[in-house]
Amino acid sequence: MKATISVAMSNYIEAGSIIAIATSLSLWQKEFGIDDFAVGLLAALSANAFGAAAGALIGGPLCDKYGRKFIYTYDLIVYMIGVALAVFAMSYGMLLLAFIITGIAVGAGVPASWTYLSEQAPAGQRAKHVGAAQLAWSCGPLIGFLLAVAVEPLGLLGSRLIFAELFVVAFITWYMRQGLPETAIWKESNAKATSTNVFHGVRALFSKKANITAIFFLIGVYSFWNIVAGQAGIFMPRVYAAAGVESATEQYLLQALVWGLTVATTYFGFMRLADRFNRRILYIVGSLLGIAAWAVLVFAEPTMPALLSFAVLWGVAAGIGAQAFYGLWASELFATEYRASAQGILFFVARIMVGLLSMVFPILLTSIGLSWLGLILIGFLAVSLVVGAVWAPHTQGKTLQQIEAERYPEDVVAGEPVLDASGLDASGLEARDVEEPVAMNMHF
Repeated sequence: MKATISVAMSNYIEAGSIIAIATSLSLWQKEFGIDDFAVGLLAALSANAFGAAAGALIGGPLCDKYGRKFIYTYDLIVYMIGVALAVFAMSYGMLLLAFIITGIAVGAGVPASWTYLSEQAPAGQRAKHVGAAQLAWSCGPLIGFLLAVAVEPLGLLGSRLIFAELFVVAFITWYMRQGLPETAIWKESNAKATSTNVFHGVRALFSKKANITAIFFLIGVYSFWNIVAGQAGIFMPRVYAAAGVESATEQYLLQALVWGLTVATTYFGFMRLADRFNRRILYIVGSLLGIAAWAVLVFAEPTMPALLSFAVLWGVAAGIGAQAFYGLWASELFATEYRASAQGILFFVARIMVGLLSMVFPILLTSIGLSWLGLILIGFLAVSLVVGAVWAPHTQGKTLQQIEAERYPEDVVAGEPVLDASGLDASGLEARDVEEPVAMNMHF
């Protein structure tokens, strides 16, 4: 339990960073007298986009080479340096540097957390354990927006205090991780490794067609959804303002409602159902709710009932949506030797896509308006819906070893069943009862 909590906190810290930035951008803009492009650059180079992308590209291969525990020894030290700079930022350049450092640390830690949780989880409870990361991620915005409401009268000082809170949480989490055990599946894989090159896993990843297909699938599922979620996460107060909600307190409370519902549906929806209910149906429901949410924002009159409807629909959608399934499928569809490298690359691509739009999002919101920009975002969500609905993999209830055997049959010794630690084969049957050969079971 301690390991799960301390690892899942990577996601709380990531989301907390994004919300700390989101609730302070207007204040920093006023303090330093910067234009919309400079604001977009802050968002693009932060934990929400390019900064996290760079960290993921570095952290993924390091995680596969030196272990999941290795990342947890150092990433939060870097993170604490970044948020400390934000607390005391006295210029735009200092603030930009703080956001970049924070983003790199976040990017390095998040793929490691999903990998660690999936490798430690029992086969029949993998969604529940990986969902703990999504739950922590959802708590970050919920707490962040409620804190923003509490400290709003303090202005920029209040935003600095929120960054200080993240420093304290990061230190406590770093302390909890001391002595964290390495995953058994990584130690077994590392014992068989023959290469000493840090990027061996990356080369091996792109050497198999099954991996390349899975990468494109997950980009379709997560990256297109994340383009929308990334803008909503950091620019939603501006979107509410464009819809007529000028009060910062009302904006933050609407977002607190969104994330409160995300916390609830992550637990009661994804964590409780995704290990035993049809995942494809669950994914489709979440995707359709997300599209419905933005359709309300685009087509309905900007009244408070409409905005509340958006908050409810988007909050529920996020709890059982693409990010939760991405964290699960990205851990299941790749072999242990490059599981974290794959997630690092995928996270890199997703955050780059977010960053490219973030650089111009404030400008587009002003120039073409919420209606046209919202239609573009709905298009991205539709791509994610179709890809996940058509090509969702059949991995439910299987051990990671069995999934590897099914996806890479050429690596399995003929006639040798894939056994788990209990002496059962990967499907949970005794080895002598297995009659059917291992077959590919992926709809790619």
